[in-house]
Amino acid sequence: MKIAFFDSGIGGLTVLHEALKILPSEQYIYFADSDNAPYGTKTSQEIRHLVFDAVEFLIKQDIKALVLACNTATSVAVKELRATYSLPIIGMEPAVKPALKTSEDRKTLICATQKTLEEDKLKELIENLNAESKVEQLSLQKLVMYAERFEFQEPKVKKYLRDCFASLNWATFDSIVLGCTHFSYFTDTIRSLIPEHVRILSGNKGTARQLKRRTATKSDDQGTEIEYYISEKKADSHQFERYFNQLNKTNGLHRE
Repeated sequence: MKIAFFDSGIGGLTVLHEALKILPSEQYIYFADSDNAPYGTKTSQEIRHLVFDAVEFLIKQDIKALVLACNTATSVAVKELRATYSLPIIGMEPAVKPALKTSEDRKTLICATQKTLEEDKLKELIENLNAESKVEQLSLQKLVMYAERFEFQEPKVKKYLRDCFASLNWATFDSIVLGCTHFSYFTDTIRSLIPEHVRILSGNKGTARQLKRRTATKSDDQGTEIEYYISEKKADSHQFERYFNQLNKTNGLHRE
């Protein structure tokens, strides 16, 4: 049986990239709903409808677990998905807890899509950690489509980030949490724009570890197999390999 990864586009590949390191002998399906990206600007009802349609498709592909490798989709739909389906469903959670655990007297900046920032799931996480005074939030919505268009190093990307960060007093922060899986592609660019003392974290490794805990591992070593779909249409792996190459070139500056 296969492990399915779902994302609004290619952001979830950053999570699959981590899963392949610790579960290299599994069969995977990667579903990118790129025809409907971005999710972060849609209503909750629209997102829920798209996610359930995709999951219905994936359930028919003989899967044993589902990774909702999209913070926005997790925020909107994971509770209802778990109430509807019996298989393990692993969602994304911004790495706020590990950021605060290693924080001293400074704050954490949570960067996410507009929808993730608006949803109750993130608010509940912050409240449960008693972290209202310890975090600030910032939408980096445009990074999603920059990533979808494979625009990582272009001057307009750096200008966008510089403008978004312009009003921040970095002396008051010691970490950034990347609360959207698309954002991990921009780690190097973000690193170049912020002080060295500010750590960059994501929930990708933690999600991969949770998948391993929830999934019965295979005893043989047959190598990795990955099927790719773009909004229910079978896709060529070459469309996705360049994103893995991009991740392999990233300096790995997440310190989780």
